[in-house]
Amino acid sequence: MIYLDHASATPVSDKVLRAMTPFMTDDFFNPSSAYLPAVRVRDAYENAKNSIANSIGAKGNDLVITSGATEANALAMTVVSKNGKILVLETEHASILENVKKYKFDIIKVDKNGLINLDDLKSKLSDEVELVSVSLANNELGTIQPLAEISRILKESRLDRLKRGITTQLLLHSDSSQGLALLELNIARLGVDLMTLNSAKICGPKGVGALYVGHDVRLTPLTSGGGQERGLRAGTENVAGVIGFATAIEAIRGHSSAARKKYTALVSILKKELEKAKIAPIFLGNAKHQLANFLPVSFPGLDAERLVFKLEEQEVYVSTGAACSASKGEPSHVLRAIGLTDTEIAGSLRLSLGVLNDEENVQQAGKIIRKVVDDEVRRIYG
Repeated sequence: MIYLDHASATPVSDKVLRAMTPFMTDDFFNPSSAYLPAVRVRDAYENAKNSIANSIGAKGNDLVITSGATEANALAMTVVSKNGKILVLETEHASILENVKKYKFDIIKVDKNGLINLDDLKSKLSDEVELVSVSLANNELGTIQPLAEISRILKESRLDRLKRGITTQLLLHSDSSQGLALLELNIARLGVDLMTLNSAKICGPKGVGALYVGHDVRLTPLTSGGGQERGLRAGTENVAGVIGFATAIEAIRGHSSAARKKYTALVSILKKELEKAKIAPIFLGNAKHQLANFLPVSFPGLDAERLVFKLEEQEVYVSTGAACSASKGEPSHVLRAIGLTDTEIAGSLRLSLGVLNDEENVQQAGKIIRKVVDDEVRRIYG
């Protein structure tokens, strides 16, 4: 098997699994119980939250643990008042674009590489806007957004509002799920008020996420119950999942630079192989503003879904874009937003590298993909 879809899911590491196991067996206690074994579990849970929070320059009490990025994104939206408005990037993940429909919202445009159009952002920052949501790194293109610059623009807008006697909140939220593995995140440097994290993207367990909530940010719970997570997320805590999340975070801390160097080299190998194909590939995005492990590519005139199935026969696993979009059978809104034609969208693959890749299997993958592409070219064009 050669797996080139790490943007969709990652395998739980052995270290993470070992750390989680005791909290599913011997230390199974409910952390809200009063007896000593449960108190120890509570301590382990809180320590794990602190570890996750520290990785982004926050404290454990600043985090709300969720079932994943989708729930965290939905919770972040509740900061908006009844009369407030949200601005979102047109290339955002479906968990943003679907949840934002519950509110008044507007769309921020992107350029041909998927980078935010800052002038469009500025033009749409009306006084009723209370939240701007921009992912740190796009889940289909890997495009890294200039969050610090966006934060600076929002700060200027806040100051302008205050001069005019307007005290409406203006907050910045970022779904940073894709960037967590390869970028060093710091809430102060990025200037975010809310940040979504996802364990499943960094070789941690699925079904565990977190939302960083800045001081003085007021959210509305999505569920009611026992008052866990500062009353913002009711339900017995997923202790094993949070332990696994923290362990996965610790495993990648301090290794971002080395990981970027590794994936840059592997992507270069893969790219060189694909460039030998009979149909000229179009590499999407701009490598200067892209996660190092992403290689989104289009083979215009071919059917990407057919390529995926043909590659599966060779045990090479890739996707046609975000798994959640592909499962609906709908054209990618991300690729549409950057101006690709229907033909280019139809022939687009998302290749994303990770822990299961090395020089040998990436080289082999490139040759297999090139052969499948060439076979399709012969089949269609003779």
